[in-house]
This record gives sequence, C-alpha cells and structure tokens, in this order.
Amino acid sequence: MSHEPVWMHPVVTDAQGRPLDVMELRGLTVDVIVGLYNRERVTPQPLRLDVALFLDARQAAVGGRLANTVHYGRLAGELRFLLDACRFELLESAAEAVCRYLLAPPTDAAPHALLHAATVRVTKPEALTGWAIPSLQVHRTAREMVYRTEAKPFGHVDVIHEGATYGVYRLRVEPGRSIPPRADGHTEGMELVLGAGLVLQGQPVGRGMAFSGPDVFGHGYDNPTATEQTVLGVYRPRLVLSEGGASGEAAPVGAGKLYYLPE
Repeated sequence: MSHEPVWMHPVVTDAQGRPLDVMELRGLTVDVIVGLYNRERVTPQPLRLDVALFLDARQAAVGGRLANTVHYGRLAGELRFLLDACRFELLESAAEAVCRYLLAPPTDAAPHALLHAATVRVTKPEALTGWAIPSLQVHRTAREMVYRTEAKPFGHVDVIHEGATYGVYRLRVEPGRSIPPRADGHTEGMELVLGAGLVLQGQPVGRGMAFSGPDVFGHGYDNPTATEQTVLGVYRPRLVLSEGGASGEAAPVGAGKLYYLPE
C-alpha cells in the first residue's frame, strides 16, 4: 500500500472566472536540518516538498518562451537552496517561507509568469520513526502577500521572509552597480546567484552557483551587464536594513555549489 499523502489543492480562477492552470513540482526531497529538538538541530533528515503553482499558461503555449511560464528546473534548485540554507524549526515556517518565495514578484534576472496562488506541502517522512508521517499543507494567494523593499546604493533589497533566527532576502543589483564586501556582524550566510552576468571578486560567476559560510559577507559583486541581477541570500541573524551595512574586507571565494541542473 502506498504511503503517498493525498495531494489536493483548491480550484483558483482568474478575473474572468476561468480556472487557472496548475504546474506541480512534486517529491523534491532534501536531507536538511529541520525541527526543534536537539537531535534535529545537529542531524539532517529528509524533508519532502510538493508545490502547486497557479498561473495562466496560455501565452507560454503560444509563444514558447520560458519567461511566460515557470522554469521548473531552476525553481527546483532555488527551493533546494532555501531548504538547505534556512534550517527551519517548524514545518509551518518552511511552508510559509516557500510560499512567500514562490509568490514574490519576478525579477529581471529571473523572469517568470505571474503566479496567482500556490499550494505547498512539506513532509517529514522519518520524524516519527515509522509510527506516522507528519505533513503540513498550506495555500496562499499573491493578493495577500506584502513584501518590504528598501533602496540601497547598489539597487534594492527585497525582504522575502523573516523567521526567528534567519532572514531570506533578494539583493537586486542595478546595471553598473556593485555590492561591496560587507561587515554586517552576521555569523553565517548563504547566497545563490540567480542571473547570468554577475562578477564575484573579479571573476564571472555562473547562474545557480551558491556560496556559504561567514566569508560570504566579504564577497563583492559587480554587475557589468545592462540588466538588473539578483542574489538570493539567507542570513543569520536577520538583516537590519535601516542600519545600512558597513564596508568590510574582501574575503577569498571558496568552492561553491551548483544548485541548477546543467542546461
């Protein structure tokens, strides 16, 4: 007998009352730190993620452009990055953070179709050692999401989600601008490059590359392109945007991790 939870989500309609199309990404499983108990804070365990995205796919069907739909290959990598970086205490936090990321407005570096709503289910298959399988399913709409954005010398910072001990942010670097090495007093961070064209410490950095550890705050990015570029960052503790950021010393760039599948 299958232990697959029943996957149900509501019917969502557009302004004309037409049912929206649904793109599903199911079975994304990552060994991560998730949970409140001491053993869960030191030993990774599987976390399964299923998402349903509500959008109008008509334009993509006619035009054949990825910008008019969702690049599910890249999205899978971005969701894996969030699960790795955030180290959620609760399933509720994981589901909310994923929903907020999915429903955030697209950027120039990562264009996609407008998403009207998202259903997210997170499952901890080994949490109860076989007694039962806990999961949580939530549904959120784009209309209910409010995002804070703050202007910076390099462009803008979007606050995607803030938990008790971490924050998820998009650093949007305008053409010709730079993010200098920072000295923000953070103890830990992970950064994922979403676009193509950024230069990291004088070297081109590919789309989908991520870097982690305390040295990420010493990384400087330059955008020599004519398009805004985006870095997705998860930081501990949360950023205090109103205080700005002190310039720091440049840190060497270590080996990164590729979160996108080769294209």
